[in-house]
Amino acid sequence: MSEFWQKLAAHRAATAGSRIADLFAADPGRAQGFSARLGEMLFDYSKTSIDAEALGLLAGLAADRGVEARREAMFAGEKINDTEGRAVLHTALRNLDASVIVDGEDVMPDVRATLARCAAFAEDVRSGVFQGQGGKITDVVNIGIGGSDLGPAMAALALSPYADGPKLHFVSNVDGAQIAETLAELDPETTLVIVSSKTFTTIETMTNAETAKAWMGKSVTDPAAQFAAVSTSAEKTAAFGIDASRVFGFADWVGGRYSMWGPIGLSLMIGIGADDFRAFLKGGAEMDAHFRSAPLAENLPVLLSLVGIWHHQVCGYPSRAVLPYDQRLARLPAYLQQLEMESNGKSVCMDGSAPVTVTGPIVWGEPGTNGQHAFYQLIHQGTGVVPCEFMVAAKGHEPELAHHHQLLVGNCLAQAEALLLGRPMEVARGLMEKAGFEGDELERQAAHRVFPGNRPSTMLVYPQLTPGILGQIIALYEHRVFVEGVILGINSFDQWGVELGKELAKALGPVLAGETGTEDKDGSTAMLVDYIRSHG
Repeated sequence: MSEFWQKLAAHRAATAGSRIADLFAADPGRAQGFSARLGEMLFDYSKTSIDAEALGLLAGLAADRGVEARREAMFAGEKINDTEGRAVLHTALRNLDASVIVDGEDVMPDVRATLARCAAFAEDVRSGVFQGQGGKITDVVNIGIGGSDLGPAMAALALSPYADGPKLHFVSNVDGAQIAETLAELDPETTLVIVSSKTFTTIETMTNAETAKAWMGKSVTDPAAQFAAVSTSAEKTAAFGIDASRVFGFADWVGGRYSMWGPIGLSLMIGIGADDFRAFLKGGAEMDAHFRSAPLAENLPVLLSLVGIWHHQVCGYPSRAVLPYDQRLARLPAYLQQLEMESNGKSVCMDGSAPVTVTGPIVWGEPGTNGQHAFYQLIHQGTGVVPCEFMVAAKGHEPELAHHHQLLVGNCLAQAEALLLGRPMEVARGLMEKAGFEGDELERQAAHRVFPGNRPSTMLVYPQLTPGILGQIIALYEHRVFVEGVILGINSFDQWGVELGKELAKALGPVLAGETGTEDKDGSTAMLVDYIRSHG
C-alpha cells in the first residue's frame, strides 16, 4: 500500500469527527475553492468532507498511480486493456479531427466512414427513402442487451425533446413479455428492427431477433429487408438475411458499455437526426479535451473520481446514489450501474495480485423528486451514510411550465442542503414545543424529527439538457471510471465476471428441457429444476 493510502487513512481518522458545515464556516470561499467548471457546466463538491489536505493527498495518489501517463496511453491507442490485448478507443468515435494510430494504422478514416454510412442510412429512414413495405418507417425497435441497449435507450429518453424521427423502442430482456408487449403496439409494415450484437451470437438478443423476424414475417413478404444490424459478423448477419448495406460494424477496441458513440447509437441517430447526434459527439469530445488538458485539481473527471475514492475507499461508504433531477434522465442510474459496476467490480489487479483496498461501490438511484418519496428517508435518517450525486439543469424544455422546473430545482438544492445541515435535537425540540408536546412525549417526538446531517453530496449543474451537455455528462462518467480503475490498479475494460453465469445458463438449457438429468447439479439447483419442470 502506497504512502498516500496510509496518509489518507490517517487524515480521515483525524478529521472524522468534524462536520462539513464547519468547513464552510472556516472558509467563506469554500464553494468556489471546491468546485470546477467546463464551459457552462459546474461541478460542486464543497458539500463533502474533503478539505485542502485531503484534496492534496488524493491528487498525489492519482499522480503516484500514474493516471496522467495511463490517460495518454489510452488516447494514443496503446493496448491498455491488457487481459484482452486491446486498445481502448471509444474516445476515437467522437474525436473526428485528429489521427489515432493503432498497430501502426490510423483508425480515423474508418471511424469517419462508418459514421457517414450510419448518418446516410438514418437520413434515408427519417426522410422515407428507406420505406419498408408500408411506405414509411414510423417505428424503430432496437434489440440488444447491456451496452447495446442501456446507452441508446438512456440517451433516447434523455434527448426526447430533440426527437423528430420515427418512434424508438428498446427490447433487451429475454423474458418474452418485453418483446411481446413492444411488438403488440406496432405495425410490421412500418417498423424497422435493428439487431445490435457485436458477434451476432448473444443469446438474449438473437432469441428476440428471431421472434421479431417471425412476427414481421406474418405481414411482410421479405421480413429481413426491414432489419438492420450493428455487428462485426458479416457471415452471421448475411445468414439472417440482412443486406450488407444495412450492417454497421465497429472495432474490438470499443467496449460494449462504451459503444453508443458509434453504430450502437444508430437508433438514437434515427430518432434525433445526424446533426444532433454530432452535437452529442462534440460534447463528449469537449470533455475528452478537458480531461487531457486540465490540471488534476481543476479536472472534472479526475475530481469526480477523487470524490468517489474518498467516499468509498477512504471513508468506507459502500454505495453511492446518482440522483438526476430530470425525468428524462430516468435511465441514467441504470446506465451508470453497468458503466461503473461492470468496469470496476473486480477483485484482481492487472498484475494478477489482490487489490490493496475495496474496489467499485454499489451504484444506484432514481430521478428526483420521485426518490424523495421512496428512499430519501434512509438517506437522511438511516444509520449508514450514502454519498449523493445530484445533477440538475438550470432550465427545462417546457417554458410554459417554468414553475414546475423552479419547484424541481428548489427540491434538488434543498435536499443537498438538508443532507449537509441536518436538524439538531434542540431545533426539533423547539418545533415540538410549538406543536404542544410536553415532558417525555416532547422528547420522544423530538427525537423522531432529528436529522444528523453531515452527509456528503456533490452537485452537477448545467444550463439545459441538450445533446452536447448529455455528451459531456456521459464522457465525464466514463473518464471517472477510468481514473478510479487506474488508482485501484484494475482493468476497467474487461468483464470476465459475466462469463460464468452465461456458461451455466447455456448448460441448463437441456436440463430444463428434460433432455438431460440433474445429477451434476447441486441440491438446490436440482430441486428448483424439478419444481420448474413439474409446473412448466
